[in-house]
Amino acid sequence: MEPNLEEITVALSALESEMSSIPGEFAEILSHIHPDRLLSAQNLLKYLVLRKTDIQQLQNDLHLMGLSSLASCESHTHFQLQSTMERLGREFEVKDQSTAQYGSDRISQTGEVLFGHTHQEWPSSIMVTMDPAFLAKKHAIRDLLRNGMAVARINCAHDSEEVWEKMILRIRKESAQENIECKIHLDLAGPKLRVVLLQKGKEEGKVKIKQGQTIWLAESQEKFSKKDVVISPGEPGVISALKVGERVFIDDGLIMATVEELLERGVRLKIARDSSKKSKIKAEKGINFPDSDLPISSLTDYDIACLPFVMSHADTVGFSFVRKASDLQKLREELASFSSDVPPVILKIETKEAVDNLPHLLLEGMKHPHFGVMIARGDLAVEIGFERLVEIQEEISWLCEAAHTPVIWATQVLESLHKSGIASRAEITDAGRASMAECIMINKGDHTLQVLKTLREIAERSRSLKMKNRLVFRELGIAKNFFQSRSS
Repeated sequence: MEPNLEEITVALSALESEMSSIPGEFAEILSHIHPDRLLSAQNLLKYLVLRKTDIQQLQNDLHLMGLSSLASCESHTHFQLQSTMERLGREFEVKDQSTAQYGSDRISQTGEVLFGHTHQEWPSSIMVTMDPAFLAKKHAIRDLLRNGMAVARINCAHDSEEVWEKMILRIRKESAQENIECKIHLDLAGPKLRVVLLQKGKEEGKVKIKQGQTIWLAESQEKFSKKDVVISPGEPGVISALKVGERVFIDDGLIMATVEELLERGVRLKIARDSSKKSKIKAEKGINFPDSDLPISSLTDYDIACLPFVMSHADTVGFSFVRKASDLQKLREELASFSSDVPPVILKIETKEAVDNLPHLLLEGMKHPHFGVMIARGDLAVEIGFERLVEIQEEISWLCEAAHTPVIWATQVLESLHKSGIASRAEITDAGRASMAECIMINKGDHTLQVLKTLREIAERSRSLKMKNRLVFRELGIAKNFFQSRSS
């Protein structure tokens, strides 16, 4: 069936009209955006207009007519729409300024501030998680720099300021000697909830469980017998926020429990799924509450205590478990209390709430000239469900490109290769996707140099394929919810 030209024109005109109204409709929000990011903020809002509606049929009709299907318009949404309409005979006195080149240049400029100059032979920057063991190896840092490390990541959740400083001094020294730039990224720990065993298994640090079993979530072991499995999330306020039916994930989602009953002494959980190899709950393993609205600050007292060190040494700051725009505002205020020269913040998207609030987080980020986003796929997969990870990580990438904001692809990149020296076929494919991001983060392992060399080869081959995708736009829940939240 031939596309109906009149229907196409009407659909495009409706979208164009709504995009043209963005500067006026969002004048208050846009008035707080940094002048250098104003076009980026407008482009993000216009992209959200496009993505709050299912336009799959429109895209198909445009494609059949040999026109742009708007499939790669993230960085220049309104401009692309107007260009398509011009092909149909519509003229515009004023053309949107967010062209593809403008968006690409903005991402590159910010990427250079965050990650330094990209190594000439590297399409993406590489962020390497520092291991104190590197200090004992004479040429470890030098070899990492020579093989592509552009950013050194120090996780403030581990070790001490003394160890962090030793690593930073070594990195700075080797960087100067090799004449290879290397940024220092300090990752705040955030409110990472971990299992505390309060009763059975406390001494051993682990306790055996089975599917269908009842266990307890409580603040203390009082009022429980020694035979009861009682765990605590190690953070006050969590248990009282839970509701019946909500899910609780333990050990990176290997164990799933559901809240069955709320009692004065604690919360009764039922083990609904056990995918762990040895059917045991271990102390210090992560615990997630994806369905619960927890009254926990994303910026902990420990994080605040780390800020003087961060301000003295960091080129960029990683904000772990950020959930909403006010979290970022608070962190920047805390950093500014030490100096007006606040380092760029990288938002770690690792909770369902952060995904839902991503447009607001990006707009808050654009109140300053430079910031970035890390897709932290570890906790994120647990929070949103493993089966949704592919979908969500792409949605985050699209929105960040629309906001002209660089992305770090993180967690388990070439994990098997890093730990065992042998890569799986699946993770090679994943690394190919990772190379589309402006930066790739790798964790600790015994084969870091091999990972860097493999990533370089994959990136060189994959980058040339980036523009061959033709995306189909169903409605995007994040975009739809953004506009619904304004009208409610």
